[in-house]
Amino acid sequence: MQAYQREFVDFMVGAGVLTFGDFVTKSGRRTPFFINTGRYAKGSQLRQLGRYYARALVDRLGTNFDVLFGPAYKGIPLVVATAMALSEDHGKDVGFVFNRKEAKTHGEGGVLIGQTLEDGQRVVIIEDVTTAGTSIRETLPILTGAAKVQIAGLLVSVDRMERGTSELNALAELQALLGAPAFAIVSIDEAVAALREARDGNPLIDDATYARLLAYRQEYGGKQA
Repeated sequence: MQAYQREFVDFMVGAGVLTFGDFVTKSGRRTPFFINTGRYAKGSQLRQLGRYYARALVDRLGTNFDVLFGPAYKGIPLVVATAMALSEDHGKDVGFVFNRKEAKTHGEGGVLIGQTLEDGQRVVIIEDVTTAGTSIRETLPILTGAAKVQIAGLLVSVDRMERGTSELNALAELQALLGAPAFAIVSIDEAVAALREARDGNPLIDDATYARLLAYRQEYGGKQA
């Protein structure tokens, strides 16, 4: 892991975004960890979060893209923060766009807000966390229906590394669907490894929690493509 990825893991824990306990996911799976990006609630947090996304994006794709897209609702602040960080830290002044949940029938109308998409543009989708990829599958037709764009990639905060609708990892499924790289700032395995390291003699994940995490990964882990 690179230094910024380790910092990102601590950042999530400090913000109460990555927590450990007993939870139920939207898909009904009982999980020993939960990632709730809705807990980022301060301007300073959003600014730093955008920097982590921007760094991961540039590390993986360089600056070979034209527009960022954030699926409503959690993708909206993420796409704005990432675009700002790309401009400030990487000299990349990129456009951004996001969607409404319901089409607007007055004023400018439509479901997309932000930069107008044009044929040939390379679009990167910015999302929080994906398990089954539902929001991506729902919004992809909106993007491709607005213009003949090329999907350049999908970036999420954490790869849960569990299967989606098949035996494949959910991100691997989406990569096949999009025909473009689908990746995360960190994987859950990387996050757990970082938190298992002793800090002042005390790892942030104890043996009992670690055992539950391994059992969960064994039951729901997805295969890479």
